[in-house]
Amino acid sequence: MKETAYAKVNLALHVRRRRDDGYHDLETLFAFVDRGDSLTVVSAPQDKLVAEGEFAAAMGDPASNIVLSALARLSHGAGWAVTIDKLLPVAAGLGGGSADAGAVFRLIERAHGLPEDWRDIAVRLGADVPACVASQPCIGRGTGTALDTIANSLRGTPVLLVNPRQMLPTAPVFAGWNGNDRGPLPEGDMLRITIEGRNDLETSAIALCPEIGIVLDVLQRTGALVARMSGSGATCFALYQRQDLLEEARRAIAADNPGWWTMTGALR
Repeated sequence: MKETAYAKVNLALHVRRRRDDGYHDLETLFAFVDRGDSLTVVSAPQDKLVAEGEFAAAMGDPASNIVLSALARLSHGAGWAVTIDKLLPVAAGLGGGSADAGAVFRLIERAHGLPEDWRDIAVRLGADVPACVASQPCIGRGTGTALDTIANSLRGTPVLLVNPRQMLPTAPVFAGWNGNDRGPLPEGDMLRITIEGRNDLETSAIALCPEIGIVLDVLQRTGALVARMSGSGATCFALYQRQDLLEEARRAIAADNPGWWTMTGALR
């Protein structure tokens, strides 16, 4: 079987408060790109993970990977040998590991069905995993695990992802948040929430990785509807009204910044 681990983007991410348990209460608009890592599964005597592709080495020890953790918690018959073509950068704000785990949930659902408590299992694996299982737009609250559906009014919107090839762990970015609650997500459809929303982690992320500010400045000069950092960075995204505008932007960015990673796609 094969499945795509769709790249996650936070079209808006509002940090409301730091909780007593050390986590943060969030309000975020999740969306997903129609491209990402590629997972292939074949039967095997025991569960096994092999990583290939540009960012395979950055995944670390396969034995501790979230994909094997998901398999250990979900009944899937005999062993599965999973090969990941790692096309998404690691520690990049795209939910890469969570997206891989979400793809495993979908594969198991296809082959065997999921248990009734699958949401609880997903939460224990990571805050973004529940959203990544469906990989459809939704509003996340709490730590991002309380999900509400939203009409998918941006399906098919061209999206450009850009990363300056910098890994940026999540914890230091949250630790650098200034603690100011700037208010909830806007009301309205996906476009309004995106345009009027913000990412409250951008300032902290740019302080740790100044290249993010350069990427955002470049994207904001390409005629995008909106350009913003995704999650805790360092990947930024830009949405466009037309595919030709996206392609023009990508060509210009590749020419001027050949070291940056880029990916084009459309919102699912």
